[in-house]
Amino acid sequence: MKRELLEEEMSLTVGKEAITLSSLMTFLAIGVVSVICYKFFNTEKGKASLPGGFSFTWG
Repeated sequence: MKRELLEEEMSLTVGKEAITLSSLMTFLAIGVVSVICYKFFNTEKGKASLPGGFSFTWG
């Protein structure tokens, strides 16, 4: 059932989707960087490759 919002209800509506999406992307980026750092510091020999042609080899 759809109905139009009253002026008072419209003034109470706040957009929080952008904050939620940006915090989700931030946690995702931190997770990816954490995994790469874990690979660097806890393996003697290995290789990590990222999209875009970036690859790291050690050992």
